[in-house]
Amino acid sequence: MLAELAIRNLAIIRDLRLAFAPGLNALTGETGAGKSIIIDALSVALGARASADLVRAGASKAWVEAVFDVAALATRPRFQAVLNELEIEPEEGLLVLTREVSASGRSLARVNGRTVPLATVAALGRVLVDIHGQTDHLSLLRPETQLEILDRYAGAEELRSALAASVQQYRHIRRQMQELVRAEREREQRIDALRFQLQEITAAQLSPGEEETLLQERARLLNAERLAGLAHEIYGLLEAGEGGTASALDALRLAASRLAELTRLDPSQAHLLSQLEEARYALEDLAQTIRDYGEQLEADPDRLAAVEDRLQRIKLLKRKYGDTIPEILSYAERVARELQTLEHSTETIEHLQETLRALLATIREQADALTARRRAAAEQLEQQVAETLAALNLARARFVVALEPLAGESDHTGRLGIDEFGQERVEFLLAANAGQEPRPLARVASGGEMARILLALKTVLSEADATPTLVFDEVDVGVGGRSGQVVGEQLWRLAQHHQVLVISHLPQVAAFADQHFRIIKVDVDGITETQVLPLNQDERINELAAMLDGLPVTPQARANAEALYQRVQTRKAELALTPVRQVT
Repeated sequence: MLAELAIRNLAIIRDLRLAFAPGLNALTGETGAGKSIIIDALSVALGARASADLVRAGASKAWVEAVFDVAALATRPRFQAVLNELEIEPEEGLLVLTREVSASGRSLARVNGRTVPLATVAALGRVLVDIHGQTDHLSLLRPETQLEILDRYAGAEELRSALAASVQQYRHIRRQMQELVRAEREREQRIDALRFQLQEITAAQLSPGEEETLLQERARLLNAERLAGLAHEIYGLLEAGEGGTASALDALRLAASRLAELTRLDPSQAHLLSQLEEARYALEDLAQTIRDYGEQLEADPDRLAAVEDRLQRIKLLKRKYGDTIPEILSYAERVARELQTLEHSTETIEHLQETLRALLATIREQADALTARRRAAAEQLEQQVAETLAALNLARARFVVALEPLAGESDHTGRLGIDEFGQERVEFLLAANAGQEPRPLARVASGGEMARILLALKTVLSEADATPTLVFDEVDVGVGGRSGQVVGEQLWRLAQHHQVLVISHLPQVAAFADQHFRIIKVDVDGITETQVLPLNQDERINELAAMLDGLPVTPQARANAEALYQRVQTRKAELALTPVRQVT
């Protein structure tokens, strides 16, 4: 449950800390005192969008902290699954959600002091609190919202998600098949082009590194005479000598002879002779190698022409298919794969048709299961809402959940008549009075009736999903004093297995609260700010009197308020003896 809510520098709230109790918590006050700002602050802490406009004038940032006691939720699988997915661990049974919004619009969220993405806070908020704002009745008029309500009540979200995935897959495969059929003429032209490209590349028999090898060979062939001359000259200098002069090897041999004589006279220099001999052997090998290289070199015009032709062919292929031989070969692989796909498109179409038939059977099976779940849930929802409406002084009203089949969707397999949401549209109907035909909510419900229908639905759904904290922001708008007590009773019943926060303007509702807060506006140093005062019993009676008859509180108004308070306490004791459905 929500244990504490702290707010600083948000709108007209300067500094506020509220401690909430289990059961029904009521917040009352004059219009414009800032009641809804409390709910807005809680929404911000739970991950709602927040703009710089929320920051109190003159402040650098707004700050909100919501402390939740989650010890009682430890055994609930849904709650634990969310904690595990988000990798969050409560500390001593508490979750502390903090949100800062700067005057520049920058937002920062934390859970137990650790900075987290806003989506993490929002995911936690969805399992901790359900806020029903003043405009919820507007969304309740939309068929898509009504479908969500029914599926939530039926526990059919997974069924619908599975159906949606199948329908999306079906449409994707159908588009793929239609594209193949439509592109049949273009396919033949593409096949011819791809075959030519693949044949041209394959016939060239390219290999990686081939171009570099050919370029080196061409350089040798173009310079064969010069290379042979250089090799002959180098060999002459190393071994044969030139112009009667001694060769380098002759000089080394003479040096070796002299060094041998030196070592006989001074044996300590024998290592020099070994080094000289190694150098001589290496030079002899070099001379032999350069001689062999020179003897192999010869001008070969035919081979040079063949190399030039090969390089020109490679250049042509590079201009068409890639900057390098590996890129050309990679392009050929892609062409081969595409060609295989196109050449087997007939088989592919047949395979896709078989897949569609099997998938269509699955879709119809999933849709039928979803419909069955919805129809069963619709009957139960109608019954439970009817019971709750009767308790809210709408006993003559008849609530109907209508399921109408979808119009068929054109398809080669026939009329599909199923979309991502199922094979029917859902609409809530109401006959507000006996003898009337049920009609859409938007066309028949008054403001007060809509508020009570919303409360009835929220009551039934809240019992189904077991969200620990429920917030109602002026759910009694449009409800008169005559129906106010039954609204209060319904909220108090709901508070027996949920923590409930309600902003109300009806004393008949506020009198049922287990904890009552009064919200006021005051001027502090010429600046308006909101303050929230927890009320004791005597203060509560004064607040109820003011809600009944305005200010100043007269003795008669206080007497009426006290009578109302005592009557409600008696009624609460009676209601406490009536078993309520527990949520697990």
